[in-house]
Amino acid sequence: MSCNNCEIDLFNGILQFATDDAILELYYNHGMLLRSKDCPICGRTCVKSGTYFRCQKTWRISIRDGREFERTNCNFRKSIYHKTWLDRSQLTLRQNFRFLMMWLQTNASREELIFNNVGISKQTIVDWSMFCREVCIYACHSSTVRLWGEGIIVEIDEAKFGKRKYNRGRIVDGVWVFGGIERFTGNSFMVAVPDRSSATLLGIIRDRILPGTTIISDCWRAYDCLAHHGFQHLRVNHSLNFVDPTTGAHTQNIERTWREVRDNIPTYGRREEHMEGYLAEYYFKKNIPSD
Repeated sequence: MSCNNCEIDLFNGILQFATDDAILELYYNHGMLLRSKDCPICGRTCVKSGTYFRCQKTWRISIRDGREFERTNCNFRKSIYHKTWLDRSQLTLRQNFRFLMMWLQTNASREELIFNNVGISKQTIVDWSMFCREVCIYACHSSTVRLWGEGIIVEIDEAKFGKRKYNRGRIVDGVWVFGGIERFTGNSFMVAVPDRSSATLLGIIRDRILPGTTIISDCWRAYDCLAHHGFQHLRVNHSLNFVDPTTGAHTQNIERTWREVRDNIPTYGRREEHMEGYLAEYYFKKNIPSD
């Protein structure tokens, strides 16, 4: 993953931004920090001094012999990190930047890489990774797109993340994820779901895909009703073919997406309640514009 504006990548980013001033300028350019701030007391634009905003508004008071002197009016002072995700952080600016570089450009199996190269504890890595995924969740919710309409083909499928069986075949709990991908554009959605019932999946389909769209799925019975809700519905029977010999329908794009998602989710130590964050991280890196 690289930024469209400055084309930073993992290999040259740490060398290119080796000083605090360079990192701060990068954060200013990307809206992570404010360049200026108005004083909440008097409304005057604060002066940035080091890592603080300071209000230096003064007024003159005359005394009896005609002399004047200056006196500070409000003396407002606030850190440039206030109410940003760097607020009260114990990481140095360089540690924060290196963590972000490695987190954004590596997959979920990155703890040892960050531990060895950033110099922070593994618990700190876990905490900051959760902060990053919260940002991804917010970004994904803010940029929800609907896949549509006539002439557009969307492949849908469900996948279960988590070990399904013990050696003797007993089912264990996992997390079902329902998703769809639009051919040619790559626009997509992924949602963790409690079950694969028709009511659950149809609600998401109607929310994310507009009527008139051609939907391709497997033969799961929950999709039987799609034609009755304004969708053109094609199926492929995976027990017989990967590509339907008559219609040419297939779901290879969404299947490939599931493989990519699995590669970006920790194999061990993941929790069901964190699944939304893992999905949002994958979606953010794949779909959210970097500019």
